[in-house]
Amino acid sequence: MKITIVTQYYPPEPIPIPQAVARGLAERGHEVSVVTGFPNYPQGALYEGYRQRFGHAEKDGSIRIFRVPLVISHSNNPVGRLLNYLTFAASSFAAHRSVRQADVVYAYATQMTAAIGPAWWNRIWKLPFVMHVQDLWPESVTGSSMVGNPRVQKVVAKILEPWLRRLYRDAAATIAIGPGMSKLLVERGVPAERAHTIFNWAETNQLAIDRSRRAANLSQRSLNVTYAGNIGDMQDLETVVKAAALVTDLVGFKISVVGSGVAEARVKALAQTEGATNVHFYGRVPFEQMATHYEASDFQLVTLKDLDIFRVTIPSKLQSSLAVGIPVITTVAGDVEKIVTEESLGFVSPPGDAAALADTFRLAFNASSDDRRRMGDNAQRFYKEAMSRDSGVDAIEQILAAVSSDTKKRKSHG
Repeated sequence: MKITIVTQYYPPEPIPIPQAVARGLAERGHEVSVVTGFPNYPQGALYEGYRQRFGHAEKDGSIRIFRVPLVISHSNNPVGRLLNYLTFAASSFAAHRSVRQADVVYAYATQMTAAIGPAWWNRIWKLPFVMHVQDLWPESVTGSSMVGNPRVQKVVAKILEPWLRRLYRDAAATIAIGPGMSKLLVERGVPAERAHTIFNWAETNQLAIDRSRRAANLSQRSLNVTYAGNIGDMQDLETVVKAAALVTDLVGFKISVVGSGVAEARVKALAQTEGATNVHFYGRVPFEQMATHYEASDFQLVTLKDLDIFRVTIPSKLQSSLAVGIPVITTVAGDVEKIVTEESLGFVSPPGDAAALADTFRLAFNASSDDRRRMGDNAQRFYKEAMSRDSGVDAIEQILAAVSSDTKKRKSHG
């Protein structure tokens, strides 16, 4: 097949799945092109060595990459963020010359605006598109700090919902990242026969983790809990900091925060105010250096605010941890809570409850090395069976092939 991938983010930005899909499909013999923006995430600044312009092309192996300009903004300013999303959508639509010969389009929808171009190509040229929904709209917009006023939230939802229903109806297939999200998308207008569930995967399984070093850490009377990822408004690290301040009596307990984001300064200030001396901030760390942090980790934190949307969301941190055999401590209710509990992958705590999370930290601290090792083994087993890159790309390839075949049949009879 000739496949075009539309994604606002692509490496060198730290969003690995679009590249994994592109490379995986190319490895399977398909002709793959990518329409993406100029790299600026997560710092909100253009990466060194790039200059925004139309007509920029580069290669990732056999994959052709077409970068289009966009307004760069990654702040809490709603106007700036909206311009960021919409200018990418407009610019990607203008890149139609690179997609006219495609058999099918795969839209990686961290923001649903990434599907605007593919939806128009579908209407103009009958080019089918598949949406891979990562974040549920309108909740991802109305529940963020960008839209704080409840009245404005209702207005935004009323504007977005009819457009989203149209997208769901027009897409030849829609992929959700978890069973709860898939069920909800069907309720919102995705035809049941076009709804699919594919768990995201992680790139951490490519790291050279020293298993013997991890085993040695497990035998020590200590607990190193790692949070690795974006420090944003939705991750609720404030609750983590408050919980950590309640367990400063645990000698050898440590929380390592690896990453950066818009809430980083606020969370650091809270740690000082609360006296959470057991919370250590490392900033953003290159991918290849993450092995050291994972080797020292007994558990990884998977946290989100207590919003309905997150009950059908599976954060990528879960896969990143399971892929390297690290159990988790999670405050994410819904699909994540169910998976972690049923598969014995770690500990679960109610979202937004610092006292309960502190109790969970104590449970994890007192868990035996055998219990920690067993949960780690369960984590790696479940990842290999249900969340690996190969199984995910295989499933995406099958969906794209079915969509492309159905479209060709309809055209031949039309």
